[in-house]
Amino acid sequence: MLTVKELSRLAKSGRVDTVLLVFPDLYGRFMGKRLDADFFLKHALKEGTHACDYLLTVDMEMVPVPGYGYANWEKGYGDFHMVPDLTTLRTAAWLDRTALALCDLIDDKTHHPVEVAPRSILKKQVGELAKLGYTAMGASELEYYLYRDSYRDAATRDYRDLHPAGWYLEDYHALQGAREEDFTGEVRRALKRSGIPVENSKGEWGLGQHEINVRYAEVLDMADRHSIFKQCLKETADRMGVSVTFMSKVAESGAGSSCHVHLSIWRGGRNVFPGTRSLSGIPCSDIFRWFLGGWIAHARELSVFYAPTVNAYKRYQPASWAPTGLAWSFDNRTAGFRVVGRDKESLRIECRIPGADCNPYLAYAAALASGMDGIRRKIEPPPMFEGDAYAAEKLPRVPRTLGEAIGLFEKSEFARKTFGPDVVDHYLHFFRTEQTAYDRAVTDWERRRYFERI
Repeated sequence: MLTVKELSRLAKSGRVDTVLLVFPDLYGRFMGKRLDADFFLKHALKEGTHACDYLLTVDMEMVPVPGYGYANWEKGYGDFHMVPDLTTLRTAAWLDRTALALCDLIDDKTHHPVEVAPRSILKKQVGELAKLGYTAMGASELEYYLYRDSYRDAATRDYRDLHPAGWYLEDYHALQGAREEDFTGEVRRALKRSGIPVENSKGEWGLGQHEINVRYAEVLDMADRHSIFKQCLKETADRMGVSVTFMSKVAESGAGSSCHVHLSIWRGGRNVFPGTRSLSGIPCSDIFRWFLGGWIAHARELSVFYAPTVNAYKRYQPASWAPTGLAWSFDNRTAGFRVVGRDKESLRIECRIPGADCNPYLAYAAALASGMDGIRRKIEPPPMFEGDAYAAEKLPRVPRTLGEAIGLFEKSEFARKTFGPDVVDHYLHFFRTEQTAYDRAVTDWERRRYFERI
């Protein structure tokens, strides 16, 4: 991490000559500008910079999508203000002579935060939690696949017949993991030098699948770490001539890639989840019970914020390590919500619903909003589930498709009350755009099935 004084010293010595100012778009991708370090220090440090508001209305191909109320051709696609959050200023150690800072988006006319921006949505929920006297600590467990093909080569080959970095399942496997240390070790060290403390890395349950865990933090900081993590891995892979993917389900036969979200609620530097009450034998507080109850209660209607793509829902398969049922259990990886830890610091809730393709700002915002509703309304969780949740036919289910999830989100009074109608309508249009793009696409599956035999 850098202070402005330290950045000034590095700029004078030539060790940093570029400042990358970025913000997450609706997909969670970084958008922004590279500024000359001297210009940043003299002008953009306080004034920030501008970017076109169409960036919150584009699709994956950067095409501005009509139909958004926030920004459109009729309104002329104006600017918003990118204001650097100096608490995020850091060295981007994987880049040459570069510092990085995340920005909040401010409306040029109202001078208020742009409410549909993902970081604004999360900051609003963090503020609501603060009104109750709490902070939230979170962690993202991100999984990814590593291939020995470059991104350009993968695109040229239409992403077919790629070469996974591993050739057998490597979950916790030290030998197979060592074969990927040229990449994994590089990014572990780069993340640490960029102010993101790393706990460990390990092989996962797929060919070339891996996971790097970073230290938990306050949720806004964690969402920023999550996004920087992905940027670091992708850009390091690009430089090394390999590729990584954070798709939720990269192949029918392989394990999906998750983003298990861990949360606990704190007050006065203390985790308030532990307590003297007992929930199915777990010593806990009422806050723990009600937060868990609210999180589960709203999981289906807010599932688009955990699983934002068509591909994300293909991860939810029986015996796949991805949940299908909305149950909670203690240390049970078949349930959608897994309670882990028992002591004063470690007791927390792990939600196994999000995939690696989630936008962390939206996922954490949905989790906090749901848990706070549980606290306010004292929502009790269902009885603890024991056994194989995949085999339990009567459990409420994670939505099967993005289309089903969009329908639940559209009908959710809780979402409109919590996030506001403009935010809900903006994201409904975003998710529908994704669904429509998929619905009109002709896939390899269709060609293999129907080309000759229909």
